[in-house]
Amino acid sequence: MQIITRFAPSPTGYLHIGGARTALFNYLFSKHHNGKFLLRIEDTDSQRSTKEAIDAILRGLDWLGIKHDGDFILQSKNLARHKEIAEKLLEKNQAYFCYTSTEELEEMRKNAEAKKEVFRFKSPWRDKTQSQSSSVKPVIRIKAPLEGETVINDLVQGEIRVKNSELDDLVMLRGDGTPTYMLAVIVDDFDMQITHVIRGDDHLTNAFRQKIIYQAMGWKVPEFAHIPLIHGPDGAKLSKRHGATSVIEYKDMGYLPEAIRNYLLRLGWSHGDAEIISDSQAIEWFDLDKVGKSPSRFDFAKLKSLNKHYIKEKSEEELLIPASNEKEKSRFLRVVKFAKERSELLIDLTKTLEIYRDGFFLELVKEDKKIITEKKSLLDELQKVFSELNDWSHDGVKNSLDEFAVARNLKIKDFGPLLRIVLTFSSSSPGGIFDVIEILGKEEVISRIKREL
Repeated sequence: MQIITRFAPSPTGYLHIGGARTALFNYLFSKHHNGKFLLRIEDTDSQRSTKEAIDAILRGLDWLGIKHDGDFILQSKNLARHKEIAEKLLEKNQAYFCYTSTEELEEMRKNAEAKKEVFRFKSPWRDKTQSQSSSVKPVIRIKAPLEGETVINDLVQGEIRVKNSELDDLVMLRGDGTPTYMLAVIVDDFDMQITHVIRGDDHLTNAFRQKIIYQAMGWKVPEFAHIPLIHGPDGAKLSKRHGATSVIEYKDMGYLPEAIRNYLLRLGWSHGDAEIISDSQAIEWFDLDKVGKSPSRFDFAKLKSLNKHYIKEKSEEELLIPASNEKEKSRFLRVVKFAKERSELLIDLTKTLEIYRDGFFLELVKEDKKIITEKKSLLDELQKVFSELNDWSHDGVKNSLDEFAVARNLKIKDFGPLLRIVLTFSSSSPGGIFDVIEILGKEEVISRIKREL
């Protein structure tokens, strides 16, 4: 049996971080077993589903490097098939038309609340014949078993049992002829030959009700694996208040896709003490028996640390931002070499590289302006040193400034910070001061000093 998994998001917004992890687990599980990973967009909610959201999901998956096999499937294309199965269940006497109105349902719910009882709808139409008329457009409900238990042998949660008396006759087809999520997902999974349904454990209660439909149709029930949700640092379900939840937001913030993949993999799954896990190792090692049952807490500090590691691992060419000319490109390659060592996010690296663009200027903070004002005469002398300097190599710059320091009875620390502020617009920029001067070049160094003078 070939293992086939799927990721089935609803296009009502961006690809969030929890959905990305679900997609990753499905992808890795299928690849570990030499199977297929499919993508289905569940767009049957026409009022909330948008093309922009579909594009955002595809863009998020593509950036993350989670590649699905074949073309993606739109659930809305299968509506006729969903209806066909609902009607087949009617023919098999496994389903029935229910004419209970919305008002009647609401009245029953209120009565249950008044009695402080859990509301479980029992349709009066379950055993009545279709010929009975009503002004209400009927829904089609499954005939759930009234006795016994439904058992799910979940590959993450273990064996879970629910009494059938606690399950209701769920609606499969609405009065307007459109399928509910509960029916559509089963029909699509069956038609796509999905062998393993790996999803968040907020779907666990759905599994029992869906299994009833599988059995009513005489279809093989797929293996279920319900993975715990991701929580924020405070233990509450991860949400906007904890920070970014959209995958694309993380891209814009300067995270690398490999860092996100590695971090999401370790959220709820482990392989010994391994923290840095390559894509090939992830496929080789991943299986569901190592997925934990407890929710994982999102740790932004750990994610940043991982991102820093992957930035350092990349070559200068891989990290390079576009340059306007060859001179800038040459500068950037040298800057990246030392700047990537301390950059946690790509945006940190970008800010550092921007300083080395021709004619770049940034308003100084008050403290740095004061230093320049106090040492303006010294800055004027340094300008003359650079104007007369012919050997613009690292050693040439160092030797010239060493000679200047000896002649003025100074130390490099007496004017190094001053030069750093003038040339990089910050007292805490990365790189040694001799490297900064050499990389900027004679023309740009003199230009920046003149501007401050």
